[in-house]
Amino acid sequence: MRTTVRLDEALMERARQEADRRGVTLTSLIEQGLQLVLRRPLKRSERAHVVVPECKAGGGTLPGVDINDSAALLDRMERRA
Repeated sequence: MRTTVRLDEALMERARQEADRRGVTLTSLIEQGLQLVLRRPLKRSERAHVVVPECKAGGGTLPGVDINDSAALLDRMERRA
């Protein structure tokens, strides 16, 4: 497949030199690099840290609502629609 990718000029030059040093095509070097990156699972520390906001409002569920009973919750939601 043919595609266009925009790369930093310095990175492209380094890639060309490395491909030449290894005796492979630039395409082959790029394919090898992508395969390595995609094969390796993302480490936990590399993932974006997400902070889930905590609701500090009072209240709670309505009387008679059991949040552990999903079927009853769906029934209540459908009646209000």
